[in-house]
Amino acid sequence: MVKFVLSTTVTYSNLRLATFWHYAKVELVSPTPDEFPEAIQSVKIIQSAKTGSFKQLTVKEAMLNGLVATELWMWFYIGEIIGKSGFVGYDV
Repeated sequence: MVKFVLSTTVTYSNLRLATFWHYAKVELVSPTPDEFPEAIQSVKIIQSAKTGSFKQLTVKEAMLNGLVATELWMWFYIGEIIGKSGFVGYDV
């Protein structure tokens, strides 16, 4: 019985690890030199805040910038909650 449970656990773990490695190879790769201009373009959002050129954004661009800022803000709070190991001290 123990041998069956152990072999089932190993099989299940191997399948899960194969899926993890498949996605890790795609998502966790370093940026290629072709992707650097795109990253530099995203930093220009900060420059537009300093110069005031954000006033020339379209509604769609402004909405996307707001969504990115909201996502960063939420990841910050998720990291804080994980770091504190709970919701204690937060108005959730």
